[in-house]
Amino acid sequence: MYHVPVLLQDCIDGLNIKPAGIYVDVTFGGGGHSRLILEKLGPNGRLIAFDRDNDAEANRPDDERFQLVKSDFRFLKNYLKFLKINQIDGILADLGVSSHQFDTPERGFSFRFDARLDMRMDQNAEKDAAYVLNSYDHEQLSNVLYEYGEFTNSRRIADALLVARTEAPLETTFQLNAVLRRFYREREESKFLARIYQAIRIEVNGELESLKALLEDGCEMLAKEGRFVVLSYHSLEDRLVKNYFRAGKYSGEPDKDFYGNVLWTMKPMKSKITKAGEEELKVNSRARSAKLRIAEKL
Repeated sequence: MYHVPVLLQDCIDGLNIKPAGIYVDVTFGGGGHSRLILEKLGPNGRLIAFDRDNDAEANRPDDERFQLVKSDFRFLKNYLKFLKINQIDGILADLGVSSHQFDTPERGFSFRFDARLDMRMDQNAEKDAAYVLNSYDHEQLSNVLYEYGEFTNSRRIADALLVARTEAPLETTFQLNAVLRRFYREREESKFLARIYQAIRIEVNGELESLKALLEDGCEMLAKEGRFVVLSYHSLEDRLVKNYFRAGKYSGEPDKDFYGNVLWTMKPMKSKITKAGEEELKVNSRARSAKLRIAEKL
């Protein structure tokens, strides 16, 4: 299977779908969420999906109510305006990397396979993981590892990468793994390497910048009582979503009017995040780190 959607029913329920509404799935992937949205829509409903991965095209449903846009979701508002859509009733975002991308060795997303250091979600993009590791200077590499991998020893890791690439360019995942071996105990290997690959992948794809643009433009495009549903898989994403849903700002501190009244734009639908239950975890281990947040436009 291309990808097993996480918390599928919770996501669809969270959208509170109106049969004649207009909805956007900004992470189409294998199309699992989109197909269920289409089942809930009536003949006058509409679904716009975004995905920058060429492989997603093969999963396009044959449905006249559906349209697939091959683009980064940071351009959501531009494309919707081009399609003459001024308001939408719901947005769904399942962030991060799909199972298909992780499990396709040549994509270079996983430290489990020996492959070229790629990690591009858009295979036509110029910058890949090899470019980041071989072209960034010490400060740039250190910042990527510190900000996106939350490594307190990011400068030492960057030192090792710079020394290694003077001997030979870092071109494969196993080359990278070998350079990093000194920084973790054997039992910590998977967790450590996952954070390294996460940091590089976020930089390659500009993931946090895209998420910020999505939150801002998505909230603007939502109609009153429209729903914004986001699944995130690490704390950097979840923090941005939580703060923006709560305050309309990434700092988490809302704007106030002249009299000190808070200017709310979104209302979180639950005080706590939703996580996968034990039954789902048995069949989909990727769901373990998933955090679902839902907000409604005021």
